Amino acid sequence: MSPELSFSGLSVLVARVAPHTVATVHALLRDGARVTVASSLDDLPTSLRDLAERGLVTLDPRADPTAHDVVLRGDPSTSPAPQPQPRVAPGSPDVGTVTLLGGGLGDPGLLTVAGIEAIRVADVIVHDRLAPLSALRHARDDVQVVDVGKIPRGDFTPQERINEILVEHALAGRNVLRLKGGDNFVFGRGGEEAEACTAHGIPVVVIPGLSSSIAAPALAGIPVTHRTLVQGFTVVSGHVPPGDPRSTLDWGAIARSRTTIVVLMGVATLGAIAETLVAEGLPATTPAAVVADAGLPSMRTARAALGEIDATARREGLGAPAVVVIGEVAALDVLR
Repeated sequence: MSPELSFSGLSVLVARVAPHTVATVHALLRDGARVTVASSLDDLPTSLRDLAERGLVTLDPRADPTAHDVVLRGDPSTSPAPQPQPRVAPGSPDVGTVTLLGGGLGDPGLLTVAGIEAIRVADVIVHDRLAPLSALRHARDDVQVVDVGKIPRGDFTPQERINEILVEHALAGRNVLRLKGGDNFVFGRGGEEAEACTAHGIPVVVIPGLSSSIAAPALAGIPVTHRTLVQGFTVVSGHVPPGDPRSTLDWGAIARSRTTIVVLMGVATLGAIAETLVAEGLPATTPAAVVADAGLPSMRTARAALGEIDATARREGLGAPAVVVIGEVAALDVLR
């Protein structure tokens, strides 16, 4: 999509799903377009299916082109897909590299300069659903794009298979970019991916990204630290609730830490987390906030006391991806 064009306020029909459609749709949404994709849910790649299930795009396999302001019938890329290259032995000078790029939030403007350059030179891009996919417009036309997004309680590519994809392409001599949202090493499994690559003699480059644990609250006007309120913050994963055998967190210590508590991947378990923190001594009146879709045009924030935050977020329809902030700073909106 040409950066000189603006689709703000226009209804756009994407008539054909092709390799670069994901980047195009993300760019259209960021520009303020109302996007319809002429496809059924089952025929979409994971990242587009996620947008449809979150209500950010409309699906209509029988959409009438005349009912839309703009119709995109082709794919922005007209170059042929890259041809497979011969596999080479580990340690060979022909082995490619794997770059772990933290993409930050959904806003491509929050990518680093090094990140944009990594997108430009990649032979293969392996991306998650929360990466800033509109930034893929900077990629070469012949880039091979692999969608390995994980939808919560939905479609996903097993981590072991993701590791294999990175290794296979790098051993074939390709420069592979692993593009994720946030930072690869903050609940991003970047450590596992790096270990899998180095075990096969594949060089790994790390380009850090903005973690949603600090960036999402910041965009909502919530500083995770504040000189007059709190001297630190604690970041935890909420993908399993307190008391679950898989949880290794000491929620009592977290409740007594006197720090801002930031919970990632915790919307589905927020009720159990809030109940546990209160049971461990954190007052039910402690301010809390849920920041959903941070960095995207659909970003929303809900605020309530800890004892009410789960019900408030559910009532307002906030869901993943979201960041939960618990502590005195959650009552602030320094941008207001």
